[in-house]
Amino acid sequence: MSTSLVDVSAELLALAERSPDHSEHRADEPYRRALIGVYARLAATCRELTGEDAGRHAVGPAPAYTSPEDLRADIRIVIDSLAAHHGEALADARLTSLARAIDVFGFHLASIDLRQVSDVHEATVAELLKVAGVEGAYAALSEADKRTLLLRELQQPRLLTLPFHTYGETTASELEIFRAAREVRARYGSRIVRNYIISHTETLSDLLEVMLLQKESGMFRHGTNGGGGAGLDVMVIPLFETIEDLRNAPQIMGDLLALPGFDAVLAAQDNEQEVMLGYSDSNKDGGFLTSNWELYKAELALVDLFERHGVRLRLFHGRGGTVGRGGGPTYQAILSQPPGTVNGQIRLTEQGEIISSKFANPEIGRRNLETIVAATLEATLLPTRNRPKGLEEFEAAMQALSDHAFSAYRNLVYETPGFKDYFFATTPITEIADLNLGSRPASRKLMDKKQRRIEDLRAIPWGFSWGQCRLLLPGWFGFGSAVQRWLDEAGSAKAKAARLATLKRMHKQWPFFANLLSNMDMVLSKADLNVASRYAQLCDDRKLRNAVFSRISAEFTLTGQMLAAITGQSERLADNPLLARSIKNRFPYLDPLNHLQVELLKRFRSGKAGSNDARVRRGIHLSINGIAAGLRNSG
Repeated sequence: MSTSLVDVSAELLALAERSPDHSEHRADEPYRRALIGVYARLAATCRELTGEDAGRHAVGPAPAYTSPEDLRADIRIVIDSLAAHHGEALADARLTSLARAIDVFGFHLASIDLRQVSDVHEATVAELLKVAGVEGAYAALSEADKRTLLLRELQQPRLLTLPFHTYGETTASELEIFRAAREVRARYGSRIVRNYIISHTETLSDLLEVMLLQKESGMFRHGTNGGGGAGLDVMVIPLFETIEDLRNAPQIMGDLLALPGFDAVLAAQDNEQEVMLGYSDSNKDGGFLTSNWELYKAELALVDLFERHGVRLRLFHGRGGTVGRGGGPTYQAILSQPPGTVNGQIRLTEQGEIISSKFANPEIGRRNLETIVAATLEATLLPTRNRPKGLEEFEAAMQALSDHAFSAYRNLVYETPGFKDYFFATTPITEIADLNLGSRPASRKLMDKKQRRIEDLRAIPWGFSWGQCRLLLPGWFGFGSAVQRWLDEAGSAKAKAARLATLKRMHKQWPFFANLLSNMDMVLSKADLNVASRYAQLCDDRKLRNAVFSRISAEFTLTGQMLAAITGQSERLADNPLLARSIKNRFPYLDPLNHLQVELLKRFRSGKAGSNDARVRRGIHLSINGIAAGLRNSG
């Protein structure tokens, strides 16, 4: 557009003057020249970041953009000039979309989180301290001594790392990861790596160790010598996973927020702190009911803590595909969160096998995003929905149920003699590990029968294996016993009826409890004791097989009865006929796969496959994939 026809802003003229396009034929077209200049800088940026030339050559040389914010500022100049001179239609079209894309994607496309287990950080810091001559037995220190030492080191301007020392493999690898994070942030912008998640956070020192490792890589400012306030380039996010860790989470975060100088760190993070909650390990540790209840209580306690400190809290829900790992309908899951815990934002994981079903198709992906946004807005604007009349009574009942369910679950899984052997015999857990189906090994000690322990199993293959044998035990076990025991404790028939009435009101009035029962109903509808009994035959110890499977069968029946008594629905998924029909229609395909898998497991484990061993292994692999696809919510 020629300046003889339209007016432009002074900023737009200046942007055009910086363009490498000096053709006299376009001297009066500042918009064209400005955008040619923007492209020239983008081409230079592409070459600098990727080492490759852009698809279309630039008119002339230009400096690369140092940040996506600089690019957005140039695009904003063009948009503002158009808007100020009757060009809103042009500004609101492709340019506004481009500016929004820059805001979302920057130069990095997608942000990534760093994540490592806390034990690795402890070992790394221990070696750094030992080599530097600061502390020779860091791992043996008490938690209080660890805190004191780490806080002191964070204030030291000197580093622990020695440039010419050869560190152990783990330490060298961890240091390299932190250095790489610093480099990619400098190269692609700070948004490419913003969070560091610490798995199995158990103490405050687990968080301080990662801060120290950031300092060693130049990503921590200790705020001394006039250098401004303290700050972390990458937010340190604790992941609380086990039942005990969830119970300790408020104390640990309270200690973190109370640290001297941490308010400056928070200020650099826009006064916001993220906390991740693990659904998988807490379920494996304490069972379905207790896991959900401890997560509920932890969320409420954390919200109260952060409100008292005046800090914004963002909860990151580490949900999996299965109900036992926090899966289930996303909309209901968000609406069932404790009151005040969503507060305008929520973060959650989508598992790999779930991503394809939710986001492979653009329309379905958009629909899923709309669902998440709608639920987040509704949970934020209508928090009283999760605060029904009589909530204190409901919570007291839930605590009692949780205690009883925890006892029943732990008694079966961790206290029953031989249960470990039963599990490894009647599920394809060893085949899952052997076929390397997961992103991480199911257990480091899995292939050694003498060292096998349920405690050493990772939560994902644990839940996945129970789905394969059609018991889906992590999604329901303990509920029936818990309800029955709580009702029996009432004593008289009248008191028992009153307690049952309370449970019915909880189901009707409390979204948390209603969602819990709805998810369990779905799991029970997919389970099949007849199919599971065939897997039980894989256990050669008849006495053990009968003892364990009879307990599981009895609990399954009792759970169904108690669920029906509370909901008033004798049939599975009576309130969701579409889902019930969908699941029922899969059984003619699922059941033969299960029977085939049992036969293949027999042949594979007995060594009778002979020359067909590779084909049998392949068949097991295919059956595992097929059953997982049929069950859905599998990972």
